[in-house]
Amino acid sequence: MAVLKPTSFLYEVKDGVATITLNRPDRLNALTFEVYRELTDTFAVLRNDAGVRVVVITGAGRAFCSGGDVHDIIGELFARDMEGLLEFTRMTCELINNMRTLPQPIIAKLNGTTAGAGACIALAADIRIASEAAKIAFLFVKVGLSGADMGAAYLLPRFVGLAKATELLYTGDFISANEAERIGLYNQVVTADQLDNVCSEFAARLAAGPAFALGKTKQMLNRELDMDLHAALESEAQAQAICMQHPDYREAYEAFVSKRKPTFE
Repeated sequence: MAVLKPTSFLYEVKDGVATITLNRPDRLNALTFEVYRELTDTFAVLRNDAGVRVVVITGAGRAFCSGGDVHDIIGELFARDMEGLLEFTRMTCELINNMRTLPQPIIAKLNGTTAGAGACIALAADIRIASEAAKIAFLFVKVGLSGADMGAAYLLPRFVGLAKATELLYTGDFISANEAERIGLYNQVVTADQLDNVCSEFAARLAAGPAFALGKTKQMLNRELDMDLHAALESEAQAQAICMQHPDYREAYEAFVSKRKPTFE
């Protein structure tokens, strides 16, 4: 089991659920270079942590994450040349890659404002459960940057369709949590006082499930984004054959026959 002790955000593990809490509430959990680096490294380490079956990422206070810190990141980037800028932008994309390739499911618990890089982190999660206060914006164009940042131009059209994704990335405007749910960006929107319980129950449900099968499902969802039907069907046939050799498959069968709840590895 990996021992993680990040210093730029809160981290705890309980009952197989790792919770990452961005913890700069006075700055709406804006990201610094240090937070970016530690998040990126944390998701890399978690790949091999069998004690973590689900990851929840959230924010302290009234925001999930407002994006890159204006002073600690944006101001500092003006001093960098092209090589230095690429070093930073590639690291931000490495974070998204580490989230998408993590075998364990990731739940973004969106407790409030979700903007810029924060919106991209939420987008890279597998499930987004949001408070009614969790408005969201991909606001890069509003600061003179491309709307295509940290995988947004790749992932967002696949969730909400090309037309809506184009609108959101061109305007950088906020949309409400309810609108985000309506267009398929959020999985569920609940009241603020329900958010903790709803997320905890969903995380516990996934943590009790077959970790190998969930990881394989996530892997196939990623792979099949760019496959034609023939390749997708062959890949799914192979994935199922692999899962059929895993002990969880037999455990599910024996539990059904015995009329008991399965206990997965």
